[in-house]
Amino acid sequence: MIFIQTLLAFIFALSVLIVFHELGHYWMARLCNVKVLRFSLGMGKILYSRKFGPDQTEWALSALPLGGYVKLLDARADDLSQVSPEDRKREFTSQNVWRRIAIVAAGPLANFVLAIVVLTGLYIYGMPEPIAKLREVPVNTAAWQAGLRGGETVVNIDGMPIHNWQQVRWKMTEMLMEARPAVSVGVVSHSAASDGESPRVPEKTVVMPMNQVSIEDVDKDFIGKLGLGVERPPAIIGRTVDGGVAAQAGLKEGDRVLKIDGEPVTDSLALVMAIRSSPGKPLTLDILRNNEPVTLSLTPAVKTEKDQLIGKMDASISVMPAMTVLRYSVPVALMEGISKTWETSCITVKMIGKMLVGDVSLKNITGPIAIADYAGQTARAGLIRYLHFIVFISISIGVMNLLPIPVLDGGLLLYYAVEVVTGGSISDRIAGIGYKIGVGILGLLLLVAVFNDVIRIFF
Repeated sequence: MIFIQTLLAFIFALSVLIVFHELGHYWMARLCNVKVLRFSLGMGKILYSRKFGPDQTEWALSALPLGGYVKLLDARADDLSQVSPEDRKREFTSQNVWRRIAIVAAGPLANFVLAIVVLTGLYIYGMPEPIAKLREVPVNTAAWQAGLRGGETVVNIDGMPIHNWQQVRWKMTEMLMEARPAVSVGVVSHSAASDGESPRVPEKTVVMPMNQVSIEDVDKDFIGKLGLGVERPPAIIGRTVDGGVAAQAGLKEGDRVLKIDGEPVTDSLALVMAIRSSPGKPLTLDILRNNEPVTLSLTPAVKTEKDQLIGKMDASISVMPAMTVLRYSVPVALMEGISKTWETSCITVKMIGKMLVGDVSLKNITGPIAIADYAGQTARAGLIRYLHFIVFISISIGVMNLLPIPVLDGGLLLYYAVEVVTGGSISDRIAGIGYKIGVGILGLLLLVAVFNDVIRIFF
């Protein structure tokens, strides 16, 4: 069932993104009065098609779902002898260079527009996000060295106002990408207000060193490595499973776990992690029940997860942090959508640049298997998370298609840029060589991505 959900979520997301990308090319071509012969969702053999519209454009569904294309009337590929004089004027290569640039660029731009529209809608509707209140800070971490202890609410990072935990992660990622030696963090020591807003003026500002993490940690939990984590609820037992190990140990709903084997349990997440790391190992739990101390013995059940043995206690434990809802007026939501799209695009470009110079491992490249897995996970997490996923992938597609690699939109834009500067077009011979190089690069990237996906998911 999970596999089917994942597959459907992946296919739907990919189809939406491909359609919007190709519609960008299509709409701009129509605007520039260039004749569109075919609009295909998918590549390869056409499974179904139908012609309609003033130009009798063929709208097709093709066999390979990983892509799509818009076929324009093009003298390089089409026989124009049977084409009317009026339609010959609408042939793609006969257009001036600025029209060709607009048509090619419209595809990636459509992906950015889609991201902005979806984000704007989410901000208008309201997006629940964890409050940026810190859980207990581990000793000897960068956050501890800076003077943070837990319970503080982050209100700014490097001068940027912070309203939720997602913004903390985003800003810290940006700082890591820029290789900052240290980051200033403004905090207040009291809880955030009930509406999720904290004072914008911090009670104190600390300088947190970044020498405990590197750019190689960007795809890992570098935030946790720095000692930062969002506050979680107390380690309180919820509903227990009849006959499960928690019930057998005598645990009851409402019990608060204080210690495991003498070690303090700071919150519900610490309890979950302690149980997961102790499959089949007897544990001594010091709990508080109706304000009375109780000591129990519990042996976590042994379960298998991705070929690893983990512990389970057969009881519900809430690890959900306190939440706030981001909700803006239409103009503010639009500006936030544009800003978030721009920031995500910039970080994506920086990441690609770091890979090219060897600062970031190629292990960070993800392919269709990982994307499908993320699609399934976010779909199961709810509509808002799934739409967030679509936004991120749409931005990624937009950025990737603008890379100056032949066969991609960015490669064609590079050719046209040369034409603008020199006044002459790229020869067919050079374009053919570039095409072969581009196919080789994309093929190699796909192989690396699939290899990384297999290692990441199955090993």
